[in-house]
Amino acid sequence: MNSKLHIVVRIDLDHSRAQVIAKGHITIHSINALYVIAKRANSLKGGLDLELDISSAWVDEDALEMLRSAARAKHLPAKIDPGQAPCTISVLADRRHRSTTALRQAA
Repeated sequence: MNSKLHIVVRIDLDHSRAQVIAKGHITIHSINALYVIAKRANSLKGGLDLELDISSAWVDEDALEMLRSAARAKHLPAKIDPGQAPCTISVLADRRHRSTTALRQAA
């Protein structure tokens, strides 16, 4: 597993869609990089549907819950977007995530 985070952004302004594809290891620390990219994509056009595709990444449970919480709130965290611009986020994830509890027990 590669611990570096690789992010690709695909934007379709005609259809008001953006896809942020992340590979690597997403933790509660590296998630901020993903949020910053999502904020930049969201600022390109109002009403943009933003898909965060993390299906090819290893995602810690806490980080996955943070992403899902932002999707439910329809806002990025205030420390990333102090203006709290509306952000329609969908999270595309598979079952490949790491339990932080299991990681602590393994150490």
